[in-house]
Amino acid sequence: MTDSLIIEKAIEEVETKAFAVTEQFLKIRKIVYADNKPSIARVDTDKEDEAIVYFNVVDERFFLAIAVGIKPNVSVGWVNTEPFHSVYFRASSDNLSLVELSQLTKLKSTGGRNKGDKKRPENGTDIFWKQSTIDFEPNPEADQFEDKLNKLLDYLEQDKKGVEQLVNNAGGHIQVYSSFHNGNTMVGGHHIDKEQIKRMSNLSLAIDFDISADGNFFV
Repeated sequence: MTDSLIIEKAIEEVETKAFAVTEQFLKIRKIVYADNKPSIARVDTDKEDEAIVYFNVVDERFFLAIAVGIKPNVSVGWVNTEPFHSVYFRASSDNLSLVELSQLTKLKSTGGRNKGDKKRPENGTDIFWKQSTIDFEPNPEADQFEDKLNKLLDYLEQDKKGVEQLVNNAGGHIQVYSSFHNGNTMVGGHHIDKEQIKRMSNLSLAIDFDISADGNFFV
């Protein structure tokens, strides 16, 4: 199954609004367009019988998600908004530098900063970071929370000893930022299953959530 047919079916739903959810959402928000085509953040083909096409939304971080069934026939199965999730491992230290933090693990970081690095100026005043911080986010693309958490744990489990050093020496933990669409105040939430809890426990990991409800109410 090629992505082109999946994308074609998803775009057809955006344009025809056959599902009530599509029509309801597009009354209050707009899809990003590029070269006269809807802008797609990702086509998720991880599942065998279904693909999810994530469309970028103007001035928002959350997505319009259209699921396309691929067995036995290619057709739209459901439409919904999908939150933006950033799920990453973070460690911070008052004493260790970014280089020293990176030396505690074999894993390759995806971001970080040193204590004393300058933040963006606020009201013309320079502000500096008070801690060194290192981040590991192996899956920054559009995806569901449960999948992002699993992929992060897969990554961290490649160096359990290094992760434990970051936990013990720099407060390493899982950090989650999510932007939900606040269409009717029922924004939903996160689900962590027993196996994920067990895996986090084996790595001595805490998890912290930072959640925002964005966008317009449905009419």
